[in-house]
Amino acid sequence: MNILINYKLYIILYLIFSVLFNQYYKVSTKYSKNDGALTILLELIGSLFCIIMIPFFEIKFPNNPSSYLFFCVAIIFYTLNNRLSTTSRSGIEASTYSIIKQLSTVFMIFAGILFFKESFSIYKIIGAFLIVFSNILVFYKRKALKFDKYIILGVLANICMTIALFIDVNYSEYFNLAIYVLLTLLIPSILTFIFEKIHIKDIIIEYKNSSKISIFITSLSWGFMLIFKLLAYNFGEVIIVAPLCSLTVILNIFASFLFLKEKDNLVKKIIASILIIIGIILIKI
Repeated sequence: MNILINYKLYIILYLIFSVLFNQYYKVSTKYSKNDGALTILLELIGSLFCIIMIPFFEIKFPNNPSSYLFFCVAIIFYTLNNRLSTTSRSGIEASTYSIIKQLSTVFMIFAGILFFKESFSIYKIIGAFLIVFSNILVFYKRKALKFDKYIILGVLANICMTIALFIDVNYSEYFNLAIYVLLTLLIPSILTFIFEKIHIKDIIIEYKNSSKISIFITSLSWGFMLIFKLLAYNFGEVIIVAPLCSLTVILNIFASFLFLKEKDNLVKKIIASILIIIGIILIKI
């Protein structure tokens, strides 16, 4: 069997870069003075790393003009997701954000039922409930749900991510994969630069004040994580790939405990991650 078409290889690579991305993104926000400038910096460097992957994929672009229209709309929501997630990550633990990210699976289920008229299944509803419940479990404290602006921004970021994925899920295959990921990082950096009125000096200051190692690891892992996840879905079945990719939740919890010393609600987070994995398996039945 050709190892280059083995989805298991790409899942392993995705999990590695996903953990690196989540951990070092959190470290990067600790030094940040301007969340907008940090977002742009990470996106720009991440897009540069994508260039080295271009020769490994067929050079192709869509022939249908509507593909570019939908891609542009998706870019807007990628921009919002990237920008909101930076501020959200700065205020909550890396392990907590990795749990919030799984809400996008729930949003995609309901989008599929409402817009794609996909089959209604009790397993999907139970799976979605488990994912939502796992988030409630993490945020439940002393007979009350503890929500703050960082959690709300995290939820909003993942709604934007869901909309972007919902729009372009059928269009990435028509692009050179590395170029596609490059554009989903580069164009949002330009849009954030323009509409948030970030100055070049702000980006330079952010770079000077940052941890260079965390900046480059976050940027490198961002592009590679997206590429390897798409490759895993290209060569594997969704019903298998999705649950395996969700292992990133529990891996991030342990990584955050070991490297970022995130010890709060550890048992709750582990239980929540297990529920998320079970929920995603039920959804894919």
